[in-house]
Amino acid sequence: MYWTYLRRELAGRKKQTAIVAAGLAVAIALVIIVNSLATGVRDAQTQALASVYGVGTDLTVTGAAAEPGQAGGNRFQFGDGEGETADGTTSVSQSRLMTDRMRGTLEASTVDTVAAVDGVAAASGALSLTNTTFSGQMPDFSQTQEGTAPDGQAPQDGAPPQGGPDGAGGSSFDLNSFTVLGIDAGNTAVGPLSDVTVTEGRALTGDDEGTDVAVIDATYASTNSLAVGGTIDVGGTAMQIVGIIASGSDTADTAANVYIPLDVAQSIAGAGDVVSTVYVQASSSDAISAVQTTIESALPEATVSSQSDLASTVSGSLSSASSLISNLGTWLSILVLAVALLLAVLFTISGVSRRTREFGTLKAIGWSDRRVVGQVAGESMVQGVIGGVVGLALGLAGIAVINLIAPTISTSSTTATTGGPGGGGPGAFGPAAAQTATDVVLHAPLTLWVIVAAIGLAVGGGLVAGVFGGWRAARLSPAEALRSVA
Repeated sequence: MYWTYLRRELAGRKKQTAIVAAGLAVAIALVIIVNSLATGVRDAQTQALASVYGVGTDLTVTGAAAEPGQAGGNRFQFGDGEGETADGTTSVSQSRLMTDRMRGTLEASTVDTVAAVDGVAAASGALSLTNTTFSGQMPDFSQTQEGTAPDGQAPQDGAPPQGGPDGAGGSSFDLNSFTVLGIDAGNTAVGPLSDVTVTEGRALTGDDEGTDVAVIDATYASTNSLAVGGTIDVGGTAMQIVGIIASGSDTADTAANVYIPLDVAQSIAGAGDVVSTVYVQASSSDAISAVQTTIESALPEATVSSQSDLASTVSGSLSSASSLISNLGTWLSILVLAVALLLAVLFTISGVSRRTREFGTLKAIGWSDRRVVGQVAGESMVQGVIGGVVGLALGLAGIAVINLIAPTISTSSTTATTGGPGGGGPGAFGPAAAQTATDVVLHAPLTLWVIVAAIGLAVGGGLVAGVFGGWRAARLSPAEALRSVA
């Protein structure tokens, strides 16, 4: 009888059922879409930071940032007679391996200090470098300075100095650079090489220490026609290519273009026994905060960053999307859900008020307060389930549209690169700050807990409305029903 009465009551109040279910459906759909987008942004953020962190890395320790005006760095310097001269033009070429002038380095012993901290499961050091090759042609200006042109004719008054090949004045320079990472080849379980795939050749091993060998990123190798068995010039040293690696992610490259043994990188760069980054893996996620605090106390001059710290530095439209979803999207979902619940409660109470004679009569013939409350709550819960099913369908449709469009968002960060005049006269070049950008495709994944939460909210919303309406119905007395009939 209960289900028969329930079905008849819902069928007789189709308008109320449709309004309550529609309100809950919109709220549920919005909650599903916002949560899926938030998950997608977090995944995109993780992807953007993957090249910095690597799988299994919980903390990074780096040198302190250089004070403004104190950033130094190596420069290109060409001495007299350097280069090859032909036809009055001198061709020069020089390759330098440089550390980041915007951030200090750490003593290599820092790795052991970090590894000894309680709660640290593994630690590995790396030296981040930039290899820059400067090449170009400089004309012979000596004749011009003596008052004659390269062809032996006196220059015309007001004419600019002539020089360079074929009498075309000026100089021609090229500046090419790529990133190099010196790694502890015997300890790659934590850090940027913890999630890479060897596509050709082999990876670096502990036996490669002290040898001039290199592993190349697959994208960089393809772009520059490099292959296993060939060589690449790193800081003026020919490094034999023993392997090519690719990122474990289909949408991201590895952390650097070239990887070489740490001791070789230190020697070629002339940096000494130092590292630029220490990658740290905590024994458990619960220990990360305590480990970070301990390392900061032990190394006050260093910068200790967690994944959340680095995530806060990601800029571009990824940051805007994250802010929009976490703030506007979340509050909008809460507001719409609250409004839907309020409407459900109000419509249920209003319906109970219009059914005074019905509930009073039912109580007069023996219905208990519990049965009356159960009847109203059952009707509201069915309305909530209908709204939840419709909302789930709308949410899935919205997620499908987002994944079909696959919007692209950008991430950018400021890094130190080499290029441009560094001061100090002709031929002096040093690293400069540059901004790099990466495009990430945004997807909205659907997780099981989101579906369960959506259905739970719908049923819970109907239950809340039913409790309020049932409480109102239970307060009715048979005498009111009899007076209403009369």
